[in-house]
Amino acid sequence: MPHFKDLDEKRVFEFIADHPFALITGSDSAGIPFATQIPVFLEHENEKMYLRGHMMKHNDHHKAFSENPNTLVVFSSPHSYVSATWYDNPHQASTWNYMSVHARGLIKFLDDIHLISILEKTTLHFEDGNDRSSTYFHNLSEKYTKPLMRAIVAFEIEIETMEHVFKLSQNKNEASYLNIIEKLESRNSSSQFIADEMKKRYSELFGKEKF
Repeated sequence: MPHFKDLDEKRVFEFIADHPFALITGSDSAGIPFATQIPVFLEHENEKMYLRGHMMKHNDHHKAFSENPNTLVVFSSPHSYVSATWYDNPHQASTWNYMSVHARGLIKFLDDIHLISILEKTTLHFEDGNDRSSTYFHNLSEKYTKPLMRAIVAFEIEIETMEHVFKLSQNKNEASYLNIIEKLESRNSSSQFIADEMKKRYSELFGKEKF
């Protein structure tokens, strides 16, 4: 539904960057589905978009993607139940608020030079840019990294299509919207995350500042 699309493409890219631990799904040549969850990075090159990361070699996932490169990558965030009792008209169905991005493309496995680059980027990113961290790739011993690299493989996915749903009660009136935020804020951390995302969009939806 158009209500649940973000017209700001940068916010979709930011969402991927903020939630890099993605579900990568595909199927083997027999059509049996497989999935793996790993961190991936979105990168722009020559007006194209790529997802890059690494995975274990020679397991069911690697074999399936080697047989059939068609891949769907799902990025998701915390989510929350939204009760219809929170609307100004409660006589309707309850729902679920969530944010999700689906990217499709063909997976391609890369050589060790690319693997080193991805391992550098991954360790540096998740160590908050600290190149002195003991777990930064170049601070690990060759004795440790050589057998590690034999067990993993780098990959990239050139994105062919990307779709998203940021379902945050944008189709509700102001009174219901504000009440949903208030209810979500009193619940768990996932609900509070959704409440914060709703606050960010309030002024765009209702043409005035509040939060």
